[in-house]
Amino acid sequence: MTRTILPFAVALLLMSCGTGPYMGKDLYGADEFVLDSYKIREGKLSILEMEGVSCGEFDEALLEEYEDRIGEDDVLDIILYNPKRKDVASAIHTIGAAGGYRVIKGEICLPDSPPMRVEGLTLEEARLKIQAYYNRQIADTQVFVKYQERIVRKVELMGLTGTSSIPVNGKLRLFDLLSMARIPVDANLFKSYVLRGGHPLPIDMTRLIKNGDMSQNIVMRGGDKVYIAEASASTLMVMGEVGRDRTIALPNGCMSLRQALAEAGGIPYTGDKSYIQVIRGNICQPKIYTLNWQHVIHLPNDSLLLMPGDIVYVCAKPITEWNRFISQLLPSFTGVDVMFKSCSNWGIVIP
Repeated sequence: MTRTILPFAVALLLMSCGTGPYMGKDLYGADEFVLDSYKIREGKLSILEMEGVSCGEFDEALLEEYEDRIGEDDVLDIILYNPKRKDVASAIHTIGAAGGYRVIKGEICLPDSPPMRVEGLTLEEARLKIQAYYNRQIADTQVFVKYQERIVRKVELMGLTGTSSIPVNGKLRLFDLLSMARIPVDANLFKSYVLRGGHPLPIDMTRLIKNGDMSQNIVMRGGDKVYIAEASASTLMVMGEVGRDRTIALPNGCMSLRQALAEAGGIPYTGDKSYIQVIRGNICQPKIYTLNWQHVIHLPNDSLLLMPGDIVYVCAKPITEWNRFISQLLPSFTGVDVMFKSCSNWGIVIP
């Protein structure tokens, strides 16, 4: 009796720890997976909504250019030209080359001039104001004004960028800013974001950069912060009966199931292609889809999309589980046989 119960108990233990598919009643099929893939195709905001995160509605005003105006702490580069008074022109150039003309309390100080208020003016308005002042003293004076440095009216960049800040001018857009920032080709645009006033804007950089969707090409403002994430900032996992278990980066926010399986080395002969399961969402209350190989090879790639956090699990064939069970059980049988032979040799009888 003992010789029979011991292997049976081991078998039950191994079977309870097997890698068969989840067969609960809350499973979803291929139809639901395809419908959710359509949502994933809509881009970052839709994926975030599926994750329970909301970034708010896109405001068309984000695309509108604005008139750039001089602000406090801006540093101006001013050049004056007058062939009759090269001394004045030289003095303005020398002082400007030493550090520019900084706006302090809304004003700048020029040679032979009382403090001149320029805050709130455009560059052209400031140029005309300065030129009018000097023309009252020296005829035929020409003035040129541009920004040398902007302390407040600039965008700060963090993460994988080639520069720390870029000034704005009322016309600079996100696409141009990212080009100037020299972001790497493998940057994770899905996890990258723009902050304005401390809040993320509902912008999809993947649609802008990868798809050329100019509806995402917002005009940048001073004080904006842009963070560029690394490729591994969002991932999915492929496990079970695949060539190799692995974590796959999702820099664009999604990937086809077919590509994920290929990157994991495919499904070997030990895998059960009728049970390919995708586990999505909270691990305590996940949404589990069950698909088969026919879905993978016949449905379009963009109808079977994975998103960050997904776990793809390929189950083992029943015969694979049986073979593993036998291979794990053989040492136990061998041990039992050796024990009985030893007991017989010693004259001990086991009932």
